[in-house]
Amino acid sequence: MNVKELVKIVNGTVLTPAVSLTREVKGGCGADLMSDVLASIKPEAVLLTGLCNIQVVRTAQMADVCAIVFVRGKMPQRETIELAAQENIPLITSPFGTFELCGRLYKAGLPSFEAVIPSENND
Repeated sequence: MNVKELVKIVNGTVLTPAVSLTREVKGGCGADLMSDVLASIKPEAVLLTGLCNIQVVRTAQMADVCAIVFVRGKMPQRETIELAAQENIPLITSPFGTFELCGRLYKAGLPSFEAVIPSENND
């Protein structure tokens, strides 16, 4: 699916209207800890998050995230939106929570793009 199709599935509002919505989304990841995103996300995934600061966009740049969806109708600050627009990363806000958004996207055929993070407790 592409980002434009994703926006429809999540009942989203695009916060970066000048950014193209044609990029292909190959998987998804839901996280609020950006260290988890960097450790586990695969490239070309959509990131679902409740974190709205500028670090989300910086992390998305590093991880080759194709779009960011803010859950529960959250709205990032203007600086975050401006950086995303500069970096051509679509920002979307959705009224749904993380659990429902993951379910909607999975049902629409989007696989998980989260790798397992090794733990010291795993023997």
